[in-house]
Amino acid sequence: MEKSSRANSRFFADFVLLIATAIFALCVVEGTTDSSDVQALQVIYNSLNNPPQLTNWKTSGGDPCGESWKGVTCQGSSVVSIQISGLGLNGTMGYLLSDFLSLRTLDMSDNNIHDDIPYQLPPNLTTLNLAYNNLSGNLPYSISSMVSLNYLNVSRNSLSQSIGDIFANLAGLTTLDLSFCNLTGNLTSSFSALSNLSTLHVQNNQLTGPLDVLAGLPLTDLNVANNHFSGWIPKVLISIPHFIYDGNSFDNSPAPLLPPYTSPPPSRPHSNHSHSPPGARASSGSNGQLSNPDDGNKKGLTTGSILGITLGSLFVVLFVMLVLVFCLQKGKRKEPAAVRTFAGSLPVSTDKEMQEQRMKSTATVAELRPLPAEKLMAERIQGKNGSVKRVKSPITAASYTVASLQTATNSFNQENLIGEGSLGRVYRGEFPNGKIVAIKKIDNAALSLQEEDNFLEAVSNMSRLRHPNIITLVGYCAEHGQRLLAYDYIGNGSVHDMLHFVDERNKMLTWNARVRVALGTARALEYLHEVCLPSVVHRNFKSANILLDEELNPHLSDSGLAALNPNTERQVSSTRMVGSFGYSAPEFTLSGIYTVKSDVYSFGVVMLELLTGRKPLDSSRVRSEQSLVRWATPQLHDIDALAKMVDPALNGMYPAKSLSRFADIIALCVQPEPEFRPPMSEVVQALVRLMQRASVVKRRSGDESGFMYKTPEHEATDMSF
Repeated sequence: MEKSSRANSRFFADFVLLIATAIFALCVVEGTTDSSDVQALQVIYNSLNNPPQLTNWKTSGGDPCGESWKGVTCQGSSVVSIQISGLGLNGTMGYLLSDFLSLRTLDMSDNNIHDDIPYQLPPNLTTLNLAYNNLSGNLPYSISSMVSLNYLNVSRNSLSQSIGDIFANLAGLTTLDLSFCNLTGNLTSSFSALSNLSTLHVQNNQLTGPLDVLAGLPLTDLNVANNHFSGWIPKVLISIPHFIYDGNSFDNSPAPLLPPYTSPPPSRPHSNHSHSPPGARASSGSNGQLSNPDDGNKKGLTTGSILGITLGSLFVVLFVMLVLVFCLQKGKRKEPAAVRTFAGSLPVSTDKEMQEQRMKSTATVAELRPLPAEKLMAERIQGKNGSVKRVKSPITAASYTVASLQTATNSFNQENLIGEGSLGRVYRGEFPNGKIVAIKKIDNAALSLQEEDNFLEAVSNMSRLRHPNIITLVGYCAEHGQRLLAYDYIGNGSVHDMLHFVDERNKMLTWNARVRVALGTARALEYLHEVCLPSVVHRNFKSANILLDEELNPHLSDSGLAALNPNTERQVSSTRMVGSFGYSAPEFTLSGIYTVKSDVYSFGVVMLELLTGRKPLDSSRVRSEQSLVRWATPQLHDIDALAKMVDPALNGMYPAKSLSRFADIIALCVQPEPEFRPPMSEVVQALVRLMQRASVVKRRSGDESGFMYKTPEHEATDMSF
């Protein structure tokens, strides 16, 4: 009996141990996916309207790596691949894609995804496939920084704009498919930088100009059919194994350019296995995708071919004449440019009377005179949700029409694109009177209905911000469902660009200039936090939002814009909407709480950027140095370590005493506990004292050259801050 009791006890203990082990295992599995990846996937799921096809996906919580979310592949705790093509998904791509820092493959092709391609994409992608959707707008400029990209396919969409100069840094790209997108303009000069490009498909667009920019590329598969290319085909392109060029306006066909049976240049590789889209020579029914070729697509150089090409040329001439006649007749029936460009943004109406009324109103508002300033907002404002809201505060900025801002930016042409952010793109605009402005075109997909209704109230508050280091809001637009903001144009780039783009500009940021930038932006935050009533929390303070004029004076952008993104539960799940990854204070990351002290933390991160020349978060560095704050903070009070942290671009031209005091201010600002961070007024005073000491020493020394010096040991003299 006693033996049986001991056996039962042992069995019970083993059973409890087994249960505890299982619970522990579940706890370990729970939450194995990186939190930023989880949040970004949740945003995609919501943006795609929570489709049931994405099995195991969740709108909140969940563990994609541990729960095998459909199409999601992980490596450790990081999402490295999202492949959800051909699932009939309907919606938009979401606004948090740039948070996927480990993502290498993104395939959302063959769905019904619409709206613009997001402004910021996963930065470290090697494969991006968005083909066969209903995407519109431009190719985002952020593609230019995706240096690991080797496959890009956006074919069969409705981009309908010119191709930006975005390929200069994409030397690793091997396949580029832009076919069937109705793209316009010439092939930009950055195509010549695609030194590894083997496959290029741009057929069935409205592209113009010559093909000269492609002459130096190692292409084995080139399809430029059915465009408006002109000029002579470069000789080197003739030897491409798969070259399709029908339906263009070339001055001469390529066959006569080389005698029959002339072998291609030795540098051009032959391949019998390159890809060519079936039927891409002519019909719009070809799929535009990469597929196996047939031998009939090859261009022979026999006598029969020459005779055929000659007859074909005559046919092309007749065809071009017919096209010209057709275009002239069609031009008489076209809508005004202002209406046509916003066709993708305005509500679609089949009512003929409504269309005529829109055309008339566009013609009458085309003048660029703004409506009277100080316009009261005590009008009935209709939001998307049908609600009617009465706004009381005055707006001290001018009210512009959509047509006027469209004219100023040449229909928001890609060539006028000067920046992108989480809320929208920024374009350079010029009015007939010569005034130049920066126009932020807000993406309504980033706003909730309630936030959209609050747009004019936010504009009212932003229009009253007046400080020499804060960019002035000069105008706004809120018609036809559009939300646009016009700011004073600051044309010398951002602090981020000056620090992190390797060119002559970063040499302009001397130590003197960096201290002035810190002081100017500190004064801007002091004004927002301690002068404005109620206080204005910036919520998106980063080096990309500090613009520099010709004298390198700083001007803070997006001040007051956070009012469009209140700290609600929807944004708490996203560090992108309030604050930026790498700049966000610990309390926001942990709890979603954001205060003026969180701005102080972000300011400290920017000071660290000015000191070190490093990005706040850099996945290309070794793991211990990827987070700038985590790496730098322990070294801020070590003078020897501090000297090694300084931006190499300064070339040793900095004073050690000033450097040490600068580091002391940083250490105060980036403290993890918000209550221990100083108010911005104290930061301003510390920076002013730092500069005053330099001024006194400079007058004492009589040295008009300032505090420039260089010693091998980076030791300072008294001729410094």
